Amino acid sequence: MKLRLNRKKKEFNAVSLSALTWNKFKKEKQGMFSLIFILIVVCIALLGYLITPDSTPYCNQQQLEIALQKPGFQVQLLNLKPEREIPKANLFEKMLFGQTSANQTMAIDNWHRKGDSIYVRLFEQEAQLPPVAYALNDLDKDEPVISKTFILGTDRYGRDVLSQLMMGSRISLAVGFISVFIALVIGIFIGSIAGFYRGRTDDILMFLINVVWSIPTLLLVIAISFALGKGFWQIFIAIGLTMWVDVARVVRGQTISLREKDFVESGKALGFSNFHIIFKHILPNIWGTVIVIAASNFSSAILMEAGLSFLGIGVQPPIPSWGMMMKENYAYIVLDKAYLAIAPGLAIMFLVLSFMLIANAFRNAMDVKRE
Repeated sequence: MKLRLNRKKKEFNAVSLSALTWNKFKKEKQGMFSLIFILIVVCIALLGYLITPDSTPYCNQQQLEIALQKPGFQVQLLNLKPEREIPKANLFEKMLFGQTSANQTMAIDNWHRKGDSIYVRLFEQEAQLPPVAYALNDLDKDEPVISKTFILGTDRYGRDVLSQLMMGSRISLAVGFISVFIALVIGIFIGSIAGFYRGRTDDILMFLINVVWSIPTLLLVIAISFALGKGFWQIFIAIGLTMWVDVARVVRGQTISLREKDFVESGKALGFSNFHIIFKHILPNIWGTVIVIAASNFSSAILMEAGLSFLGIGVQPPIPSWGMMMKENYAYIVLDKAYLAIAPGLAIMFLVLSFMLIANAFRNAMDVKRE
């Protein structure tokens, strides 16, 4: 009976501590604004092609005739009948992979209908050339002509910049989540084992940690990327395998301080195994610190992915990535199309800043010395 009451009391204290931490976190205005911004970016990444103006796979609908148009550009598009029937994706498939465009579109300046044909003047067609005639049977019967607005303009391939920017958030968040997950699994396991067992086990594991720690992170990521090859999943693994050292060092230090506590000695006296004590008693007491370092590593993973994509060894075209967008458009910074490189750069900056502010807010919220 007393054991059950003590267990309930511990659960109540854990809930009270979590509520107190959350209440202190809510007082951190910068942290709350950052959390709201990250939730918006997460919603955009999850909904994906359902909300992007260009819902084709990888937002890669290219129209070279309207390349490098400024933000707010409006154009009329002629919808040509597809040469073959395109299967329609369901809602879930469209959200994840997009929907291949059923029609081929062509940019036009104006049009008029005459009989069973539509006469169009192509986009920026020379005035002395006659209009081009298209039979109605060759056009989409429901919407032969549509109007489209490119809020952030188009890139050098005529793709919608806003769609590319929105889908780039999915890559950055995916890299952050998967890389941090890999780093947490490896770092927590090695750090807790080293800190709890100490002695020769600690010496061997610390030697491994120090060796990895001594290698510049970016160079190590590049080396692993070359070993695994260029690709979508390879970059996740490469970044995750280089970020576990920070987690391991922090977890080891926290474990060393907790292994001498009374509740650990009580667990040993009750006959619990070492792994039970580590994973059931020690690790739950350091989750707060792990969350803070995970938020910090999340921002580092986003920066690392952007840097690798900019160097051409990260996510490969046509997958939209903020780093890839900067690589393709950085030459326009000195021209009047600087926004093509500045927009993804600002997106990276705001997302990284948001995670750093959240890490600081959690650190302040869990500091018992702060009121």
